[in-house]
Amino acid sequence: MRRLGIDPGLRRVGVALSDEDGRIAMPLSTLPRTGDEALVAALAALVAEHGAGVVVVGLPLRLDGSESDGSRRARRLAQALSSRVAAEVVLWDERLSTAQAERSLRESGVRGRDRKDVVDQVAATLILQSYLDAQATHG
Repeated sequence: MRRLGIDPGLRRVGVALSDEDGRIAMPLSTLPRTGDEALVAALAALVAEHGAGVVVVGLPLRLDGSESDGSRRARRLAQALSSRVAAEVVLWDERLSTAQAERSLRESGVRGRDRKDVVDQVAATLILQSYLDAQATHG
């Protein structure tokens, strides 16, 4: 069963997809955040297109674990998505995933505009891979 990972940014939303066995996460796409309804519809279409059974939405908590504006937006997105898809929708702690994605891309030599175009996908991939690794360890 495939899993879909989401990095819900303020302007762009990164999306990643797992392999059929749910072991490896791969970047899929970046969606513009033009409005919540359009975003939920686009994400629901990706879930259906790829047959994802689980959707992992990154939850950007503060370093101390408290809620932020971003985490409240992520919760609303997860709730809206769960009412539109048959897949299980889970929230997953994504603290520092975008910073980690930026660092990884910078170390790989990806610069400027190219990095901006893929950083959200890489962050979604890191979120999803973290979830997959935890499931493999505990499941």
